[in-house]
Amino acid sequence: MENNGLTEQLDTVEECVEKTIARVGNKLVLGAPLGLGKPVQLINAFYRHVASDPSLSLHIYTALSLELPKPGSHIEASLAGPIVERLFGDYEELDYMKALRSGSMPPNIEVSEFYFKAGAMKNIPSAQQHYISSNYTHVARDLADCGVNVLIQLVATKDEGGVKRISLSSNPDTALDLSARLRAEADRECVCIAQSHDDLPFMQHDAAVEDGFFDMLVCNARYNKTLFAVPNAVVPVKDYATALHASSLIADGGTLQIGIGSLGDAVAHACVLRHKHNARYLEMLSGLTHQANPIAEDCKTFNEGLYVSTEMFVNGMMHLMEQGVVKRKVYDNLSLQKGINAGEIEPTVNTRLFDYTLREKLIPQVLDDASLADLKSWGIIEESVLLKGAQLVIDGRECANNTSDPGTVKALLEGTDGKPLKRGKILHGGFFLGPQDFYQKLRDLDEAAHQQICMTSVSKTNHLLADVELYCAQRQKARFINTGMMVTLTGAVASDALENGSVVSGVGGQYNFVAMAHDLPGARSILCIRSTRGSGKSLKSNIVPFYGHLTIPKHLRDVIVTEYGVADLRGQCDAEIIKRLISIADSRFQQELVDFAKANGKLESEYEIPVEARNNTPETLMRVLGSELGAGLLPDYPFGTQLTEQEITLAASLRRVKALTDEPKSLIKAALKALIHNTDQEAARPFLERIDLEHPNTSKDFLIKQLVLLDLEERGMLKAG
Repeated sequence: MENNGLTEQLDTVEECVEKTIARVGNKLVLGAPLGLGKPVQLINAFYRHVASDPSLSLHIYTALSLELPKPGSHIEASLAGPIVERLFGDYEELDYMKALRSGSMPPNIEVSEFYFKAGAMKNIPSAQQHYISSNYTHVARDLADCGVNVLIQLVATKDEGGVKRISLSSNPDTALDLSARLRAEADRECVCIAQSHDDLPFMQHDAAVEDGFFDMLVCNARYNKTLFAVPNAVVPVKDYATALHASSLIADGGTLQIGIGSLGDAVAHACVLRHKHNARYLEMLSGLTHQANPIAEDCKTFNEGLYVSTEMFVNGMMHLMEQGVVKRKVYDNLSLQKGINAGEIEPTVNTRLFDYTLREKLIPQVLDDASLADLKSWGIIEESVLLKGAQLVIDGRECANNTSDPGTVKALLEGTDGKPLKRGKILHGGFFLGPQDFYQKLRDLDEAAHQQICMTSVSKTNHLLADVELYCAQRQKARFINTGMMVTLTGAVASDALENGSVVSGVGGQYNFVAMAHDLPGARSILCIRSTRGSGKSLKSNIVPFYGHLTIPKHLRDVIVTEYGVADLRGQCDAEIIKRLISIADSRFQQELVDFAKANGKLESEYEIPVEARNNTPETLMRVLGSELGAGLLPDYPFGTQLTEQEITLAASLRRVKALTDEPKSLIKAALKALIHNTDQEAARPFLERIDLEHPNTSKDFLIKQLVLLDLEERGMLKAG
């Protein structure tokens, strides 16, 4: 593949499709980014063109195909419909996702994904059959090996001096590596195409690519449909409890990685509480911690702050920046980073730093154009310093071009002494996805904030191989916090699929971060797992004796956190690991786990569950945290929501009513109570109208109406009649 020209600008996606086919032929193998980076109109144009022409074939390789929420009942639709319209506006959906769900995919089109939205494709045979399991850092390699000949991306653009600059924005994660691989193959005919979107934030540094990176760029304002935004999720009490435990393991002055969803939001919020409300944070943590936690940090405020190295830049991380938690800068220079880590220098230009950089030969004795430009970029030498023959011109004075000359050093320091080093980064991320206000904040970044955030390739964020020494120096005291579905008694974790082979999500970068935690000095992998799933008769433990599918093998076991505590598994024998996991299991399942382990010779026969671990119940969590839930320090939506108060209230009631279906006894009891109680009809009217239940048409809807009214009344939303 070779591109020696400049990017060709086109007006329509249809023209782009025709030019692409003319160049690569009838067999289209298309690689598209995950999440936000998909150019929907361009993908749909390829899909429709190929679907209408049997002589063509199209194989789409991608991940995390985003879809608008689909309500499960007409009552949910009444509530969700206006919300979806308000939040997603005129977002255009992916044609291939509609075909996958309806089973109407044309025979000449295939779609393969390496990551699904959690649970979204469990019952879609075609998606399950074409799923590709791959570590995130191997995706670029695997797509190149699959024969990708069309690489597409949604991009941000801006005009500077009559030149249109392009940014990979939300998704440099695989595009940088995949493009490099494709361009290295001179005999591969491949086309790289961008589609611009005016609302996509223009990210700088590695995300900003040179003219010619793309062969074609489609620019048309009518394609500026609403960007897909993931609304903030409700954070339940068990996630807050888990997050409080996990946040106690984060070291000040360290490195952080967290994921998306309610648990990621909860961890970020717990860090904010630790920093801003430390006394109350410690009280809540103490109330939850009934067992010794030898790997907990001192849990003081984040004075040094954290640095983030993550595949996914999430909304919670932006809040951590705003609250002064994420503020530790790292530098892409090994000598500087080592000097800062060792305390030999601070990230401030002064005599001490100047002497250090001379000693480390970062500053040559005689400067040339290249070394002068490099030192200016770090802020060590003032921008106005010039080379004039054999002399340096400093603030209009000529000085010897000799950095060992005291007079020259003094003159150089007069312009920069006391100023901070430049080029420091507080976050490296592979891709971003979040709510609309998150995108707005990224669009509104000032130049100083832009300089501190670098969107880049996952080959940099997700492992060490690109520059082992530098990344080890930057990622000191790293804590990689991710989620799993289940953990076995010997410490292996299932995160991506069920034991029958059904893929729930994907491996993504989890294995990368777990493996990196074992390779990186001082790092820990922290996998957060809810102790149970389901409710009522369907309640099951997520700490299980064994499981038929594993994502993280037991030899990479490290730290497991549930809402009931922390289990440090690293380097422990099987019996000790089993004891530690049982101690953080839900107490309703502890004894059967003990019995299984004893029956199979993995625990001594006289072992008893410690007294301090016998009250791992939801009631215990509510007793400790209940007073802070909702309007307290543990709000339902720690980073806000676009829902109205009425919508939040109704959503909570419908969730509670739905949960009753898993508990027949509770459902019967609640139904009897709901059917005989009276309610203030005027107070109830706005709620019932909002979900179209004021005049129910069926007995089922009537019962739901009464249950909703009972729930609203019991929560103080209505007055009893």
